Amino acid sequence: MDITANGSCFSLINPETLKIGQTVALSLILVVSLVGNSLILLIVYKTPTLRKPMNMLIANMAMSDLLYPIFFVPARLAEWHAGSWLIGGTLGQALCKIHIFLVDVSLLVSIQSLVLITVDRFVAVVVPLRSPLVSRKRCLFFIVASWIVAMAFHSPYLVAYKLGKYPERLMCEDLWQEAFGGNTYPNYILAGAIVFFYIPFVLLVILYSNILIKLKNQVHPGEQSANAEQQRTRRNRNVLKMAITIVVVFFICWIPWFSNAIIENFSAPDSLISSCSFHIYRTVTFFMAFANCAINPIICLTLSSNYRQALKRLVSCCAADAVEH
Repeated sequence: MDITANGSCFSLINPETLKIGQTVALSLILVVSLVGNSLILLIVYKTPTLRKPMNMLIANMAMSDLLYPIFFVPARLAEWHAGSWLIGGTLGQALCKIHIFLVDVSLLVSIQSLVLITVDRFVAVVVPLRSPLVSRKRCLFFIVASWIVAMAFHSPYLVAYKLGKYPERLMCEDLWQEAFGGNTYPNYILAGAIVFFYIPFVLLVILYSNILIKLKNQVHPGEQSANAEQQRTRRNRNVLKMAITIVVVFFICWIPWFSNAIIENFSAPDSLISSCSFHIYRTVTFFMAFANCAINPIICLTLSSNYRQALKRLVSCCAADAVEH
């Protein structure tokens, strides 16, 4: 998505100041996402007690969120400041194709992970006596499947994006119509939004509503097992709090972006999308969407004592190793 400033829309702001502001914001997302998601992966890998389905799925989201700072952010910063794609040849052609492809794959992997986390919590709270639907072995299968599904759906990007050579610059261009013809792109975007965003959103609302109702109406058993039941309920509530927060923040960040994508692809060129207010709106939705990859690790480390304790142990071990050497 091109979010470079429209001079008539930002006439009261110095263009260089605006560019610096956008660069700082995107660079902050890059650093926080890179550090935060790497820590989540390291924590889950180094802590055997955290290798449960929900944490493995959170690690899967962290892995997918790393694609933003590694592939997407550097490309956007280079585009803003150099005004050209910096790498030519076969490598430049490959990077042009995969940087958008991997970013959208990441989004679909995150959504599928959120659905699986919710199903795991639903079974744990609503039908606790049933064997887990997302067991550890099945979880690994679901994780691999989530990447395969996401890559399959976005594989047309590998054909549509090409590196264009011009006298003064290189451009990574979206040539969807040339590759597939007709008016297929808007329908492709709409289908993706419905199947991979809005339907999962409705499903998650239904499942979490049932979970919250179950917790509210939960009746504790007799005195003998009251303490154990209370501990289990408290544990479920704490885990659920983190899961719900991740889901709510995810959809708050991404709903405006998806709405913007649909409006852009189904509106006439001279309609709302050419206005300054819409240009500002799409700039805001861009930063909201891509900030999500930096927010997720913050949520985990803030709301989960298990993650905080594991992080402290990792820091202590690193500090001890540094002292020894």
